[in-house]
Parts: sequence; C-alpha cells; structure tokens
Amino acid sequence: MEALADLTAGALLPRLAKGDVQATELVDACLSRISEREPEVQAWAFLNADFARAQARSADEHRARGRPTGPLHGLPVGIKDIIDTKGVPTENGTPLDAGRRPGDDAVLVSKLREAGAIIMGKTVTTELAYFAPGKTRNPHDSECTPGGSSSGSAAAVAAGMVPLAVGTQTTGSVIRPAAFCGVVGFKPTFGLIPRSGVLTQAPHLDTVGVFGRSVEDAAVLAECLSGYDPRDPATSAIPSPPLRTTATSSPPLAPNFAFVKSPVWDQAEDVTKEAFRELTAFLGGNCDEVSLPSPFGEGHGIHRTIMLAELAKNFGPYYHRGKDQLSPQMRAAVEEGRSILAHDYMAACDWIEVLNAGLAEIFDRYDAILTPAAPGEAPLGLDATGNPAFCALWTLCGTPAVTLPLLLGAQGLPMGVQLVGPRHDDGRLLRSANWLMKQVTEESDGTGTS
Repeated sequence: MEALADLTAGALLPRLAKGDVQATELVDACLSRISEREPEVQAWAFLNADFARAQARSADEHRARGRPTGPLHGLPVGIKDIIDTKGVPTENGTPLDAGRRPGDDAVLVSKLREAGAIIMGKTVTTELAYFAPGKTRNPHDSECTPGGSSSGSAAAVAAGMVPLAVGTQTTGSVIRPAAFCGVVGFKPTFGLIPRSGVLTQAPHLDTVGVFGRSVEDAAVLAECLSGYDPRDPATSAIPSPPLRTTATSSPPLAPNFAFVKSPVWDQAEDVTKEAFRELTAFLGGNCDEVSLPSPFGEGHGIHRTIMLAELAKNFGPYYHRGKDQLSPQMRAAVEEGRSILAHDYMAACDWIEVLNAGLAEIFDRYDAILTPAAPGEAPLGLDATGNPAFCALWTLCGTPAVTLPLLLGAQGLPMGVQLVGPRHDDGRLLRSANWLMKQVTEESDGTGTS
C-alpha cells in the first residue's frame, strides 16, 4: 500500500472528506517524511510540528461535528517564505528580514485557511525571490540545484513532505524548480491568483503559482487560490474558473500542440533536443513545429528591462538599509535596474500586449504550445539555480504555463515538458496537460497504443 505521504492531493481529498484518513494521520505522515528527508533536502525555512498538529486536530474535530468542509480540508500545504502568514516567520530569504512576523495573512493564505488547508510551514526561497540560492538541495541528487526561486516548495512536494505547495514566478521560479525536482508546476494566467501580502519584486511580472504531483493537484489548489482582490490591480472581478473539473474532463478531440523551439533553442542541451524530437514524433499528427514571429526574439531583453527596473524600485529600501547584507547578484540587479531609462521601461511594458497579439494566431489553431521547461536536467552544483531562459518569455506575456515531469536527462534526473496556453484559458491548458500526461504515461507503461 502506498504511503500516505506519497499520495496525490486528488487521492487524499475524498478519503479525508469521508474520514477514512484523518488530518492528524496525514500530518504525522508528512512530519515523519520531513524528519527522514529534511536533513538532506533542507526545504523548510520554518516548520513547527505542534503548530501543524494543532491545525490537523482542529480540522478533524470540525469534520467529526458534521460541519461544512472546504475543498482542501485537512490537506497540508507548504507556503513559500515570501508570502505573509500571520504570526509565522516570513523572512523573504534575507537576513534583513530575520525575525519578521507579519500581522496579517496574505490573501492567498486566508483562502487556504477558508478552504480547510493545513499550513504546514514556510518553504525556502532564494534571496528576495531572485537568484542567490537558499539552502535547499534537489531531492533526487543532493549535489544538484532544485532550481529557484521557489526551491523549497518544489523540493518539499517532490520529497513527499507535503502533497501541495505554493510558490511565485517572476522569470522561471515555478516552472524551472518543478522541472528540476520532477513535479507538476503551474503558473496560471497573470492576475488569476491575488498577490496582496506577497513580496513585490516586479508588479508587471510577479505571478503566484502552485506545485503538486498531478495536474489535478495543481488545478484544485490554483482554483482555491484564484479570485478578485481590490488591492491587487492585476486581478479582475470575474468568476473563478472551474479548473479542477475542466482539467480532469476528457477533451472533445485530442489536443493539437504547436512545438515552439523559441528564440533560446540554442541553449537547450542535446539530450533535451533529442527528447523533444521523440516526443513530437510520438504525438504525430497532433503536433506541428511552429515558429514565433520575429518580434519574439526581443522578448528576453524586454523581460529583463521590466524586471530590473521594477526590482530596483521595490528593493531599493533593502539596498539602502543593508547593502552589505545583500548578495552580489542582488546588488548588481538593483544597480542595473537604476540605470534603465524611463522611456525604455515604458516602451518595454507596451510590448506585453503586442506579443500576446502575435500569439493569438497560434492559439486559434492549437490548444497549447509545447516547449522545454529548462535547457536540461538540474545542473550539478549549489551556487546557482539554473537557467530560466525557457520561462521568461511566457512570464512576460502573462500566459498560463504548466510543466510536466515526463522526461529524464542523461544523469537520470527529471526534465520537464512545458505547455503554454492563451491568457484566461487556464482550464483548457490543464486539460491538454492532463491528456498528455496520460498518453505518455500509458506509453511508458507499455499500455499505450502508439
């Protein structure tokens, strides 16, 4: 029988709802796995077993009394340590915020509590969610990076410490670590999940994302977190999409994929290029190679201009308060951002809509774009978090993206397949992702038909 700590959220939720599994049992199983793996993986910035068990007991008592339960009732979730959690240390990966305990929950944490989730603890982030690594290691090989900046969230899910976790992405901070750690990572449409109470790095780019062991897991968590927040201008006063129902439904027709190498294909490793040759061949008539219009070649520079200009503004107080306690990477980013001209920044922001208009023709013909999540598997070494080149363009455009753990690299480490969909059509993207997961899994199990 599979250990509780290894089950997907989708498998656990009905058992928790029926009382076949108690929240206290599940939390104890997660704590046991953490005790076993944490010395090596180091995914947690804050973890208090008594705090987690107290929430679990309350959840079990609530259900036993016959009270209404939420869609995540009794399910443990890890929270990236740039997301405010009332009374719980939220230190943003920097000594300049050591001991910081917010007085209020981030909106998304309030949504988790309302849904009945167990706030398991705070997962490690890189410094201020930028590039200087934290302590976390890849669960598959402790000498390799887990990716970043949501390193602890991805590693915690991959190691079976929690079934679900929340992260953020400004360049590739959900998709890349999910790919390196071998889990599903989902970065929804920009603005789907409110960011109030989340560290602000670059408001035109910052996006809350989620990690799970299946597409259904990612869908159920993202659906619970989505919604309008008047304090976050990126959100809209529209109904939250039924992501879980759509993701787990059968598509009316087999999805069609546009294989896009993107302007950074030269950075893909040979093993990645070969893996995608095999994958596109496997998909046959359901996949065509498609080239992006020439303006997309400027996308990475545009992304960098926006990110650094906004980072310099938002992290200026850290720079002034304790420049000597920031990493060389962070100091350099702030200084470069300050040198960007207002004209160049404003022109870069205008390109977001232009590029999305260029994607419209592709999404009129195809359900999703198929592209690598990273150049290859997690690189050896812990002094960097890997190359986010294959993520930056989609973050800039604000399109939903999901990475699926479908490939293996030369060293036997996971590699991700990234799917990208049109803005505000997250459910269809997840449905296509779920379809692809099933097709490839059945093929690798020897039960596929092609």
